[in-house]
Amino acid sequence: MPTITFLFEEKDKNPVKAEIFPGESILEVALDNEVSLNHNCGGVCGCSTCHVYIEQGEDDLPEMSDREEEYVDRARNPKYNSRLACQCKLDEEGGDLVVTIPDQSGIIGH
Repeated sequence: MPTITFLFEEKDKNPVKAEIFPGESILEVALDNEVSLNHNCGGVCGCSTCHVYIEQGEDDLPEMSDREEEYVDRARNPKYNSRLACQCKLDEEGGDLVVTIPDQSGIIGH
């Protein structure tokens, strides 16, 4: 069973490891495992609040769409490995993922 490890920029948070099933998004796994990750649009690629950094396993995720790229460009501190967690669904034969969640303290939302 593939796993996802959530790392955090916030130093007071410990990593969280959870199972991820093919077809599940990073956002869904975060919410199911009580990992705080904002998602103001409800996970429909309408904002950038679920912005994450993919540290490992990017090849096991779908390519970034033009729409997602537009919102990633609006995120705080985007990097080459930035993605929106709502758009990252594990491929059928995907492996383990490692994701860093940026500091959420300055984001207003849920």
